[in-house]
Amino acid sequence: IYPPVGPDAVSRGIDVFEAEWARALATHDTTTPSVPYDAMQLLRRPVARSTTAAVLPHLSQSTRNDVGDLALDWIDALGPIIAARRPPARWRRIRRREDVARLALEDRLAALPDAGQTPQQVATMLAAGIQVPIAAGAFLLAWLGDQQPTEDVDPVHVVWETLRLTPPSWIAARVTTRPAVIGGATIPAGRVIFASPLLLGRMPELVPGDPAGLASFDPARWRDGDRRPGAWLPFGAGPHACPGRNLGIAQLTTVAQWGLSR
Repeated sequence: IYPPVGPDAVSRGIDVFEAEWARALATHDTTTPSVPYDAMQLLRRPVARSTTAAVLPHLSQSTRNDVGDLALDWIDALGPIIAARRPPARWRRIRRREDVARLALEDRLAALPDAGQTPQQVATMLAAGIQVPIAAGAFLLAWLGDQQPTEDVDPVHVVWETLRLTPPSWIAARVTTRPAVIGGATIPAGRVIFASPLLLGRMPELVPGDPAGLASFDPARWRDGDRRPGAWLPFGAGPHACPGRNLGIAQLTTVAQWGLSR
């Protein structure tokens, strides 16, 4: 169980994100002004450096940047393994590449001052805290590019609507600790159950607006205060909820503000 990222850490991370996001945009506009923005690429460094600044405040900026780059290398190496139809064997090239990238990150973390957690725990938090906002931010900009709102829209509502329609983590597994009744079915203790934010976000019981329009991107639906944003569990819930929830929302809100201004 990871402790949640607190307000001071969120503030520190967003300061870094705003500076790195502006730098990434300026570099693109200067070097390749005629090339369309690639959101997945533009978001990589800003999110990585923002997250490491929030999670590892005791390190120097250059050290945090180095750790962030190593985390990105591990994320890149994990991609082909996660996407594989079958788990690759240990001797496969993509598995060896992942081992090298993971160990490089863990070794770098092990050489740093004690962060209160093992290198493996910090590496896992960084990987999740970097890859998820990158994917969510790319979805957000894709939605805005395809369906630019014509009225004043709250950037936070854009974030919630993006997470509702295209949650980066579309399914989560949990183990029942005691018997439970779900949808009329009795689930014994010790069973694995799956919750899908992708499906829950399309249930009219949880989302405001016309039930026939729940497949459409409509940030204005969240002006209705009768339904709680996040009821479809995009960040999970309870002690195993995403510890970087507030940082992720802040990062995505910054991206939404930029997208709405275009």
